[in-house]
Amino acid sequence: MRISAYNAITQVYQTRKPSTAKAKKTSSHKDEFDISDAGRDYQIAKKAVAESSDTREDLVKAMKKKYSGDVQVDTGDFADILMKKYSEVQY
Repeated sequence: MRISAYNAITQVYQTRKPSTAKAKKTSSHKDEFDISDAGRDYQIAKKAVAESSDTREDLVKAMKKKYSGDVQVDTGDFADILMKKYSEVQY
């Protein structure tokens, strides 16, 4: 059996050498980006929150001072409040 298009088949499977690279053009344009005012405000707020303490010491001191003694809780009142809250919960 003879293949008459042998040359065409060899051309399909031939590896081609890459052409010589052309010199790259240098661009004077530089990539830039601008952050909007809202973005800047967001960054400042995020930084302030990250640097702040999770505990408000002034409120903790006031609560400790106010409740420094023994706290008396009436168990009947506590049970009434607890049952009222429990009845409000919807399942």
